[in-house]
Amino acid sequence: MVDEEALREWESRLWAEGCLAPGEPIPRVPCDLFPADTRNVVCGIDNGEVVALAARYCGLSALPESLGALRGLRRLELTGSALAGLPDSIGDLAQLQTLHLDENRLTVLPDALGRLTRLTELNLRANRIAVLPESFWQLVNLEVLFLGENPLGRLDDQIGTLGRLTQLYVHDNDLTAVPGAIGDLARLEILDLGHNALDALPDTIGKLRRLSVLYLSNNRLSGLPLSFGDLSALTYLNLTDNDFTVLPESLGDLTRLVELRLYNNRLSKLPESLGNLRDLRELHAMHNALESLPASFGGLRSLRTMALSNNALTVLPDEIGDLGALAELDLRNNRLASVSETLGALGNLVTLDLRGNRLRALPASLGQLHRLEKLDLRWNKLTAVPEWMRDLEERGCVVLR
Repeated sequence: MVDEEALREWESRLWAEGCLAPGEPIPRVPCDLFPADTRNVVCGIDNGEVVALAARYCGLSALPESLGALRGLRRLELTGSALAGLPDSIGDLAQLQTLHLDENRLTVLPDALGRLTRLTELNLRANRIAVLPESFWQLVNLEVLFLGENPLGRLDDQIGTLGRLTQLYVHDNDLTAVPGAIGDLARLEILDLGHNALDALPDTIGKLRRLSVLYLSNNRLSGLPLSFGDLSALTYLNLTDNDFTVLPESLGDLTRLVELRLYNNRLSKLPESLGNLRDLRELHAMHNALESLPASFGGLRSLRTMALSNNALTVLPDEIGDLGALAELDLRNNRLASVSETLGALGNLVTLDLRGNRLRALPASLGQLHRLEKLDLRWNKLTAVPEWMRDLEERGCVVLR
């Protein structure tokens, strides 16, 4: 017998909220089909026992006390309801491994939550939680934790006790500092600290040797700790919308970087060591104050996208022609009066945007860009249309001038 009595109380709540038609039972599916079921209301059954339950976007303002009677429950998804609190009986779900409570109205969490010691994934994003209970730190088996979009204000030093975490999301939490204990999360692979009020990072962040993805966007950072170059596994780094004017040469030690986002800062130059990033495929550095690029840029042999619009570039290094994998180059709204002849060596270039510069002429080598599909030259001071440009158009390239 499926846990019928407990489910009956759930069904009554869902009928009242209009999430199920009156008299309609909660749909049952085999537990292995539950993850792929997109219905808002569904439960997964294994050997006659409820092991998974979803009541997403159902407007529930409270959970039935009988929740704790579902002793075999391993997954509970309550995203997008109107929950302001949780019953203590939630602590009776001793088998629970995944709990989604995101997009609710929770302001406090019960101490009983700390009894869910088998939890590996907990999603509390987009609630109204200002303080985590002391019992929270008993959830030592957590691997994925979403705390973003809550008014926490601070992250407790006890975060370091959650040593199994591989993903931690603490964006939009009004944080002004990161505790040094963050460095104790040796298994961490993804860390989101974006959209806070951070003006510094602890030196211990360099201990996160498995970290692959790091979001630091929309903070108040103007510098990085000396240890930052020790993040040797980093593949994605987002430093956008901060107060950087320079970046340390240690950035070049992050040799596994694939994507680097630097836009909306006040950078006047980029570190020479950037050329060491041989695996970098995307560089987004628009809306800064860059006046030139380091000659080492020629070392970015894997680069496919380079976005440098809205800077103060007056010249491009000849080494730009060494970027053989480059497909998209955006240089609009700079101060370029000329561009290097070596641009014609970019045999994989598909899009070249030179809008809003000070160009009066272009090198004939651009006519060698046989894969070019779009060349945007608007709002320059070009005085003539050379024959090579007409040839590009005849080949099917869209030339805007």
